[in-house]
Amino acid sequence: MNLRKRVLMLAAVVLGLTLAGCANNRPTVVPMRTLAEPASCGPVETLVVMLPGSYSLPEEFQREGFVRTLREQRVAADVVLVDAHVGYYQERTIIDRLHADVIQPARARGVKHVWVVGISIGAVGAMLYADEHPQGLEGVVLLAPFLGTRLTALEIENAGGLARWPAPERRVDEEIDMRLWRWLQKQTLSPRVPPLHIVQGYGVDDRFAYNNRLLSRSLPPAQVYTAPGGHDWPAWNDLWRRIARELPLPRQAACGPQLTPPAPRP
Repeated sequence: MNLRKRVLMLAAVVLGLTLAGCANNRPTVVPMRTLAEPASCGPVETLVVMLPGSYSLPEEFQREGFVRTLREQRVAADVVLVDAHVGYYQERTIIDRLHADVIQPARARGVKHVWVVGISIGAVGAMLYADEHPQGLEGVVLLAPFLGTRLTALEIENAGGLARWPAPERRVDEEIDMRLWRWLQKQTLSPRVPPLHIVQGYGVDDRFAYNNRLLSRSLPPAQVYTAPGGHDWPAWNDLWRRIARELPLPRQAACGPQLTPPAPRP
């Protein structure tokens, strides 16, 4: 076994053990648990799907103000928060469950435009879905995306960057690194028409910052955001507030945050 295969195998084992620590206590229920945050100005034709990181619950998007930020920006879209934990990735059912439990039901009720916001492994889910259903999304927001091992990123960088990297042919047993980077190369070199809108954001001290910097060189500068901090909510909050202001989402004055009515006087 050559050095590359040994390193990749070790990385896969370490990643698997890390993910298993979270997944063992989280059943992969069917359908996936979701939290609906409908727009106050409905009916609308746009859906924003939010996929959490490995150890996060969908409720954290509420607690951290991600939904409130969209409402403050008067975004005319329903929001669905998905409990897409690592168990679905381990079982390789994340794409099917997103399609059957989230996207298809939204289409059936009249949604025409779908965006996916993913954090860390949630960004992996967004990319995998877009790869499997190339016409299914309008755009993806990748916050601190996991992009595989640093070894693969070094290979791409040594090739002269993503545009010059000789991506291998797709195989059933390939590492996740290869599938993600091949998809990103296809999107950045030969985007579909109309193109999938890709926005990337990451903290400059994030543990995935090296791979993220490599990706950022292949995206339009206006679609790349950085913030102080690491792989945690303070950086993601900063990034999301700035990204949400610029996303090409429909906006209506009536879609602002709902005001809590004053309590009746005694």
